[in-house]
Amino acid sequence: MLLSNFRTDMKIIHFKNKLRQTGLYLGLASLILVPSACDQGFLDTDPQGKQAGVVFWQNEGDATKAVNAMYANLRSWNNTAFAAIALESVGSDDAEKGSTPSDATFFNDYDNFSVGSSDGQLGGFWQGQYQNINYANQVIDNIPPISMDETLKARYIAEAKFVRAYSYFRLVRAFGDVPLRLALPKDATEYNVPRTPKAEVYAAIEKDLTDAAAVLPLSYGATDIGRVTKGAAMSMHAKVSMYQQKWQQVFDLTNQVIASGQYSLFPNYEALFRVANENNVESIFELQNELIPSNKDASNSQYSQVQGVRGVVGGGWGFNVPTETLAKSFEAGDPRRDGTIIFRGETTPSGDAIAATGDNPMYNQKSYVPFNLYTTGFNEGSQQNVRVLRYAEVLLMNAEAANELGNTTQALASLEMVRARARGTSKTILPKITTTDKAALRIIIWEERHHELAMEFDRYFDVIRQGRAAEIFGPKGWKAGKNEVWPIPQNEIDLSAGVLVQNPGY
Repeated sequence: MLLSNFRTDMKIIHFKNKLRQTGLYLGLASLILVPSACDQGFLDTDPQGKQAGVVFWQNEGDATKAVNAMYANLRSWNNTAFAAIALESVGSDDAEKGSTPSDATFFNDYDNFSVGSSDGQLGGFWQGQYQNINYANQVIDNIPPISMDETLKARYIAEAKFVRAYSYFRLVRAFGDVPLRLALPKDATEYNVPRTPKAEVYAAIEKDLTDAAAVLPLSYGATDIGRVTKGAAMSMHAKVSMYQQKWQQVFDLTNQVIASGQYSLFPNYEALFRVANENNVESIFELQNELIPSNKDASNSQYSQVQGVRGVVGGGWGFNVPTETLAKSFEAGDPRRDGTIIFRGETTPSGDAIAATGDNPMYNQKSYVPFNLYTTGFNEGSQQNVRVLRYAEVLLMNAEAANELGNTTQALASLEMVRARARGTSKTILPKITTTDKAALRIIIWEERHHELAMEFDRYFDVIRQGRAAEIFGPKGWKAGKNEVWPIPQNEIDLSAGVLVQNPGY
């Protein structure tokens, strides 16, 4: 289990000015946080230890608190719960609403592409990402003048650039053109800014990730495990490049990650998602969550809770459930099917018996936390980390880029590594892929991504960037020329007095 030096929810206790600028919550004009009680961990907060904003940003301790707060916000409700499920999961063919038919019916509007611009999850997602960006900009703008260890200062700024890039990537996938804010506003004229063309947003993302990779270490000591590494920055850069079809760049970046020797595939696919195996050899970047018995407020993740098995103590609310389409799509005998889906009536590898009857026939096994880890009074599964980047995806990006560049040998080799792990010791399932036909291999790699990364909040945008959304999502109501992006939140348009314009068709 991780040490807790940067996992607390650093509580904001005051706003100097609660400013809005086109939906980009400035949050704090000066960052004001509840500091650690005994400096023994990022999860232990002291509600009495209030720091006035005028004395913040003075020393290395302040810089550390600000960076820690930035990380803590990544696990917030708007980053990992309903908004993320709505915009990044249930629109795909792999997932649907779940729970009971009458509960949170707004999810159905995302599933059938009838959502309007006033739905609250749009605003929640928008707000969550811009809060991350604000935290990152606070770090990038305010740490440089501080007299502190220069190596640590550079690393903190690099970590913030990664977080900013990660959040802008989520925004540009979801909405297309979005307001680009790379510094804190200097005066009132800079609050209300228009949408920036997505090509410029992508360029800013790439620059941040290039800058971050140049500074970040390959790994950390035990007290800092979970912070952004050079491998995370390069892997995210490869993913961003893949969405732009910059295949040579994808190939080069993934080769660097592979050559770093920092990562390998965890032997057991199902077990790599369990709490006991967080931050394992396959992990490149995870959002860090924890259950601290002495601090309920800091144990605030609801990522697992909202998706957990419904109707059982230690389970959850039962949203974002796998579809029958996903269950039937796996190759015969593929162990990843059972590693991805909890089926009604089964007994999980952790020994939990799932009732044969209930609201939903399936649940997301990747967010599952064994029921015996539940602590009364806490969110179910609050200790479950969120896997953002895994080495398996790096290998599949490498395979896809190699195939697009005509390097079939490398494509097949990287693909086989992923299939071999899934295959395990069995020689009768998941045959080795041997085709050298570029078009056929492209589809095979896409389907390998489908099954390797299922229920990890990537399938929806993956299919869109592959150009297959009309074919795969069309029967659900998806329309070309409209549904490549979600609507801009109407509340943000209203607050901008029309500076923000709506996406076509909404």
